[in-house]
Amino acid sequence: MFVHVETQGNTLYERVGGAPFFFTLVDRFYAGVEQDPLLRRLYPEDLGPPRRHLALFLIQYWGGPDTYSQERGHPRLRMRHFRFRIGQSEREAWLRHMRAAVESSGASVADATALIDYFESAATSLLDQPPRAIT
Repeated sequence: MFVHVETQGNTLYERVGGAPFFFTLVDRFYAGVEQDPLLRRLYPEDLGPPRRHLALFLIQYWGGPDTYSQERGHPRLRMRHFRFRIGQSEREAWLRHMRAAVESSGASVADATALIDYFESAATSLLDQPPRAIT
């Protein structure tokens, strides 16, 4: 099972109020994606399934029920995103919408920081080519 491990206290999932927080976060994120021509083309016409998959993944990752893995198996993020061209522009657009969703979520500063740190790391790991060092 793929779960983020908390080092102290309750899980982030518990601190933010459970599943409703993540479904709302994902709805806010996809509201931005729907209006973004760069990202919208990467998603199917019906955003219902991707919304649900992302919410269930985040719920599981942050310490909630493992419904995502029960329904879809191991997350395998690289494999699931392999067919998409994800460059620096797509990464930045995706993060812009996710940051806006997190910032409007009402999460504590510590929890919002943890979420954004994770999203930045995950988005970078999905780049087709890692960013080049500036010389």
